[in-house]
Amino acid sequence: MATTHSELYDAIVIGAGIEGCFTSYHFAKNKRKVLLLEQFFLPHSRGSSHGQTRIIRRAYPEEFYTKMMEECYQIWAQLENESGTKLYRQAGFLVLGKKEEAEFRALWANLSKQGVEYKYLDSEELKRRFPNIRLPPEQVGILESSGGVLYANKALKVLQDLIRQLGGVIHDGEKVAEIKPGFPVTVTTTTRSYQAKSLVITAGPWTNQLLLPLGIQLPLQTLRINVCYWREKDPGSYGENFPCFFGLFPDLGLHHIYGLPATEYPGMMKIAYHHGNKADPDERDCPSASPDVADVQIVSSFVRDYFPGLQPQPAIMESCMYTNSPDANFILDRHPKHANIIIGAGFSGHGFKLAPVVGKVLYELGTKSTLSYDLTPFQIRRFYHLNKASL
Repeated sequence: MATTHSELYDAIVIGAGIEGCFTSYHFAKNKRKVLLLEQFFLPHSRGSSHGQTRIIRRAYPEEFYTKMMEECYQIWAQLENESGTKLYRQAGFLVLGKKEEAEFRALWANLSKQGVEYKYLDSEELKRRFPNIRLPPEQVGILESSGGVLYANKALKVLQDLIRQLGGVIHDGEKVAEIKPGFPVTVTTTTRSYQAKSLVITAGPWTNQLLLPLGIQLPLQTLRINVCYWREKDPGSYGENFPCFFGLFPDLGLHHIYGLPATEYPGMMKIAYHHGNKADPDERDCPSASPDVADVQIVSSFVRDYFPGLQPQPAIMESCMYTNSPDANFILDRHPKHANIIIGAGFSGHGFKLAPVVGKVLYELGTKSTLSYDLTPFQIRRFYHLNKASL
């Protein structure tokens, strides 16, 4: 039987991925008593935030993300200063696509409108700047100079250390067994019970499991993503001088393909398909759960055709989890019936870079502070007319 912990926290945060860590960091930095709960022992590779690197960029077709990224860059830099740890490398971010493609045009227009520094590369300039990418003549590019690489595992470690230094509490290896709404809200784990003025759920693929007893199910789809590394034929050709990239290829029947320069594993470039296969997060690593590699075959063909300097068979395969919303936009909102239960979910494979501001917004929701951003694009109610959120 779980024992009851007598202290009343200002907030309990469930899930110690990047969103939960930044949320807890903001609570602790604002001198609030915060408890961060994680079902697995840290560090672990079961969710969406592990791994060596992620892309950071301002380039988005949606204005609200580009606007949020301005403050994200500031907080990432602040985190580097506070920790004395390098978390960001400016490598540039290259968007590949066709000039007439709708998403490419929207992204381009948004960068111009928001005053983000970039360079448009026509097909000739693209070939001249990046001769090791083999592109069809109609392909053009946008190179955003401030884009680059975030060091993911280092960021998690830095945040967890700072949370503790600022007085926050982290309990890992404690799976949540029950949430009892009310004021205070009571959270019971496999070990003990805790109480808090507010609860923030940032549980990634496990979000709906926690929400079911609270009378709500969100339209979230959990996907297993195969992350592949491709060996350079000529070592260094796609290394530190090469940018991160993002390809928009709807005419090829592809979702987005993205890549990072060969810095994680010596001589291997990270290229993956921004799409995956449905998966149960609790069974992802079971021996019987053999991965679907159809997406790997798609990327292999892409690498063969577009990146002739890479071996077209993956040298290393890792896995990650996406928790997607129907429109690929985040869910940042209060529970419709319990105002002190806050939900951060549906980060759809592009939440890492935005976590500094996501954490700030979830803190603001949890403390009923003035909101720094218009959260209309992130509200649960946007799904009601689709009958895709059940209460």
